This record gives sequence, structure tokens and C-alpha cells, in this order.
Amino acid sequence: MLREAKTEDIPQVLPLVKAMCDLHKSWDPVRFNFKDDVVERYRGWLTERSTDPRSVFLVAERNGKIIAYLIGTVEPEIPIYWQPECGEIHDVFVDPAYRNEGIARQLVSMSVEKFAELGVTQVRLTTATGNESARELFKSCGFRVSTVEMLVETEGVKA
Repeated sequence: MLREAKTEDIPQVLPLVKAMCDLHKSWDPVRFNFKDDVVERYRGWLTERSTDPRSVFLVAERNGKIIAYLIGTVEPEIPIYWQPECGEIHDVFVDPAYRNEGIARQLVSMSVEKFAELGVTQVRLTTATGNESARELFKSCGFRVSTVEMLVETEGVKA
């Protein structure tokens, strides 16, 4: 069952957050160099999102267990663009034991609908370079590549 998340769901979401952070760090430990207390920081952020009417926080539940989540926010756009704001999907994560059942696709589709209900006309997200399966999923949900994030480390570069 897919539904909007409640504050009470957060303790069950946090192990999924930890798994997602660990996975991203395995792909790129420089880009995803999380603070040691990342899960506790997420706890606070998710608590705020769970009561924010301009956030999209969804979970998938099976037999009383949270098996997936999606978190998104409405973000202001810089004033050179026509749209004043956009939806930003920050995380989509499904417990590996429940993958390939269409849960992520349903969460993404539901989130786009929720953002539309909020009056948002554009939804964005980023994916890790190593996450080809996520990019295929997002393409199948109607997303397209519009930018590519690049990174350089400046440590040791002379000013």
C-alpha cells in the first residue's frame, strides 16, 4: 500500500535512509561524503517534511512494515526562469527485498501527481552516476536528462 507518510513512520524509514546513504557512498565516496550523524539529521529533516504541506513524503507499506519511501520538496527557482518554483525529488529508495515489483514507479508517479496538486509545473531529480537502473526507471516515468552535474575537488589547488 502506498500512502502519504506520517511522523510516526520515520523510525521505520530511517534504516532505509541509512541503506540509501551507504549505497550512494559506495558509488562515490567523495560526492556522498555524509556526516557521521546523517541518520539523525534525516530524522529532523523528515520530521519537518512530514508536517509540511508543500513537501511530498510517501511510503510503501507491506504488512505494517515500511518497505520504501520517497521524499520531495517544493524549491524556489532563481528569478531568470518563468516558473517560480519546482518540485525536487530528493530520495527514492526501495528495500532490496521488494525491488522489481513496480513500487518505485508507483511512488514516483504518485509524487508527480502530488506536486501537480501543489501547482508545481516541473519536477526534477538527480541520480548517482552508478545508478543506471534508477535513470531507466525515471525515463519510463517521463523524466528526461536536462543537466549533468559535474564535480572537481579543489583541495590542493593553488589560489
